[in-house]
Amino acid sequence: MDSRVERLRTATIKALRGFAMTLPVLLGVMLLLGLFKTYVTGNMIAAVFTGDGWRDVPLGAAIGSISAGNPITSYVIGGELLDSDVSLFAVTAFIVAWVTVGVVQLPAEIGTLGRRFALLRTILSFLLALLVSAITVAIAGVIP
Repeated sequence: MDSRVERLRTATIKALRGFAMTLPVLLGVMLLLGLFKTYVTGNMIAAVFTGDGWRDVPLGAAIGSISAGNPITSYVIGGELLDSDVSLFAVTAFIVAWVTVGVVQLPAEIGTLGRRFALLRTILSFLLALLVSAITVAIAGVIP
């Protein structure tokens, strides 16, 4: 029984140390995201899109990747983009990348999960955002 208690104590101390080491990076990421969300509006993002689907889809995914956020906010911005005549492909790529990629959070992920895993996850998430946007719009076109 003493062995279990000692292992639990050791594991708890290690977990708290790991959390304490990642806390400054996490706070920095949250502050950076807060600044970005304050100064970059949906109208600013809509001004970047040209109407050319082949250009707008990767651009939407790239902007979503850089300006990571939560799903609720992405729906509001996505609605503004659609109202500004941005294509559904680009808006879908933006929303999926906004929620899944998160380049801003990459330093925290590298510190916590390791460089290789974090970079691979980010690259795959970006590519899958493109694929998911194409599939979503194809399905939306079929469904009345």
